[in-house]
Amino acid sequence: MITVNTHIHWMVELKIKPDQDENLRTLVQAMVEAVYTNESGALAYAYYISSDHTCHLFERYVDDAATMAHLDAFSRVFADRFGQIFQPLRFVVYGLPSAAVRSALTGFNPVYMETVGGFRR
Repeated sequence: MITVNTHIHWMVELKIKPDQDENLRTLVQAMVEAVYTNESGALAYAYYISSDHTCHLFERYVDDAATMAHLDAFSRVFADRFGQIFQPLRFVVYGLPSAAVRSALTGFNPVYMETVGGFRR
């Protein structure tokens, strides 16, 4: 039998605000290093930028506890600078986040996608 795991993951589409390219790279480097170093439950954390100044952020966490740890660290350390650089366009969540994770994400106005089939290795 194939089962779905406990991973929580999302894709955030962001517009880079004008004249923020240098600040973006500095912030992203700091965030990537902080997540990699301090959050063992973070399985994936990557930023991608297109030529039209759109950014996609992909994140994957092992479970609800790791997701909540990340959201807590983000709000304490990076949220203000993040908001100065990015304008959120779309936030799509995959997996089965708990009520606590859903509550913590409310301010991002996320769309939740229901798993209807598939597998992860």
